[in-house]
Amino acid sequence: MIKNIFYAALIAATTSCASWADTPFARQTVAAAATQIGVTTGYDPAYVSLSYPQGDLPRKTGVCTDVVIRALRDAHGIDLQEQVHRDMKANFAAYPKNWGLKRPDSNIDHRRVPNLRRYFERQGASLPVTSDLAAYAAGDIVSWNLPGNLTHIGIVSQATAADGTPLIIHNIGRGARAENILFAYEITGHFRLTN
Repeated sequence: MIKNIFYAALIAATTSCASWADTPFARQTVAAAATQIGVTTGYDPAYVSLSYPQGDLPRKTGVCTDVVIRALRDAHGIDLQEQVHRDMKANFAAYPKNWGLKRPDSNIDHRRVPNLRRYFERQGASLPVTSDLAAYAAGDIVSWNLPGNLTHIGIVSQATAADGTPLIIHNIGRGARAENILFAYEITGHFRLTN
């Protein structure tokens, strides 16, 4: 019954991007991501031991995944560190093996784009990857492959470029910013969380 309600809500949310972007969940997600602009001014991909749960680096630094982690934690109390870790403990074989690990690591697993993509997929939050601008709404999460086979992730904002393309709040190496990069790289995932 709960799954049916979740899927019904997801289908309803995906029928109109404009209405989804106007939901409190979407607005709060974007607002929490935007508060990182000017605060997170650095980029540091080094492995760091974090407290658990609710672990984080100092806000002045981070990577692309930290923008998403902090936005969902600040806006909705969703702790991706804990949620990804629990799901990986129970379903380790379902996650990418890109790093040669034999067990989950709560310090880093949630800070890796392929793991976040898999987690969002497993939560039923996937939407089609498309070049249709109208399919992307504020609050959506998008992942990309960058040149050199690097992965990236960010949050669709309510602000748009002159051509109507929504800006993405992300950290690609220069701190948290809102930039016109939605179609600049190969999109590998499009996600819409509803709760």
